[in-house]
Amino acid sequence: MFNVSFTRRTLRTLSCAGLATIFLASCGGGGGSDGAAVASGEQGSTMQPVSSSTSSGVSGTGGAGSSVPTDGPFGQDASAYSLSFSDEFDNGLSSDTWNDTVWYEASNPTKNYAVEDGVLKIWPQRDASGKFFNRTVDTDGKFYQTYGYFEVEAKLPIGKGTWPAFWLFNHIGDRRPEIDVMEAYAGGGPDTGWGDANLHPVAYAPTVWRDQTDMAGSKMIATPDLSAAYHKYAVKWEPNKQTFYFDGKEVYSVDVSMGDPMYLMLDLWYGSASGQPDDSTPQGKGNSYEVNYVRAWTFK
Repeated sequence: MFNVSFTRRTLRTLSCAGLATIFLASCGGGGGSDGAAVASGEQGSTMQPVSSSTSSGVSGTGGAGSSVPTDGPFGQDASAYSLSFSDEFDNGLSSDTWNDTVWYEASNPTKNYAVEDGVLKIWPQRDASGKFFNRTVDTDGKFYQTYGYFEVEAKLPIGKGTWPAFWLFNHIGDRRPEIDVMEAYAGGGPDTGWGDANLHPVAYAPTVWRDQTDMAGSKMIATPDLSAAYHKYAVKWEPNKQTFYFDGKEVYSVDVSMGDPMYLMLDLWYGSASGQPDDSTPQGKGNSYEVNYVRAWTFK
């Protein structure tokens, strides 16, 4: 049976092949930072049952005393949304809310993540065997939602091989529904459009997968250096449409039905269009995938 690591790595490698032109041709993406606006689809929300360890996901997900935002999604009409999940990382990473590994493998004991000053940091690191290893932080088994608005504020790492992402996912029998809100491939460099000459990320891609081999759409979004400052990456997920936002601006939309509950995933993996990490890849906290917050809302 395919697992998500094989699916994402294999399909991204085959579809991108380290070349932006191949990515655009095979994934249906378009260059530039502007996405074509599409008429709004019908809004609707279904909150899936959440484990008792997280209640609604709003109170306590960032630890005792964690602040909870009172406004709505960035750039959206707050009156149209109800907050369903918020982790501001004010008091560490709660094991009641987050796992530190993906569902099909054990957690690597080498520590390459921490919460400092209200920010989750995941950084490139070699383990005891000398290999770079993937790190995934997710809410599998702890928080799921169907439809709504999902947003992170994050700053991305640089270097060969780095592949940070924020996505929604579920493994339901043999099916793998997936909405990639942000994936970046700085190690691809200027010839691919993903990175600059110093392998800083200057583009990212939102992608929708109906299933592990059935991609509904994807687009490369050209940006400023994503390692230089925090930016907001978001998706509004409606019953028959997914609309993606960068710092509150619509950049891409896909008209496809996605009705399965999904959980939240943050990860720093390696490969695909970013190539493989090597001795030039900066290791340690100074080159972290930094996440300031993760939030989700349902439609009122």
